[in-house]
Amino acid sequence: MLTMKDIVREGHPALREVAVEVSMPPTDEEKKTLQEMLEFLQNSQDEKVCAKYALRPGVGLAAPQLGIKKRMIAVHFEDDKGKLYSYGLFNPKIVSHSVEQAYLREGEGCLSVDRAVEGFVPRHARITLKAIDLDGNPVKLRLRDYAAIVLQHEVDHLNGIMFYDHINKENPYKIPEDAKPIH
Repeated sequence: MLTMKDIVREGHPALREVAVEVSMPPTDEEKKTLQEMLEFLQNSQDEKVCAKYALRPGVGLAAPQLGIKKRMIAVHFEDDKGKLYSYGLFNPKIVSHSVEQAYLREGEGCLSVDRAVEGFVPRHARITLKAIDLDGNPVKLRLRDYAAIVLQHEVDHLNGIMFYDHINKENPYKIPEDAKPIH
């Protein structure tokens, strides 16, 4: 079982490198790692398990956050309409995105960042993402608002980008142009 001690923090080189594609089909070890990443997120949202193992609640996790430089991400969350997004994904790729921007009103956080980072993170309001799921099936996800933001945050990790790289350095709370706030 993954715990917070498995998650690398700011300053670790894996967080700033571009991760490599996973060869298909993935190895048993790669599948096991991705399954454990998804289980970590599920556990982190279970109050009892979270308290027992001192986990920080998370909605997404990328392999570089474990020091593994491979293009693998896991997400587990519900959107504001109660739709569950629970995926382990190999080689996710954003294939299209909206011009319209969005940002989380309360800002973004990250399991690899142990400090509060103030400011708005501009993201695309809608994206289409293609990947391979844990069962080896191709998936195409059309995402909007909160779901789109979460997946963009995780794909950024695969490209060595941290969420705060997007924050306006001069004015962290400057509302991104043509962007809508997401709760």
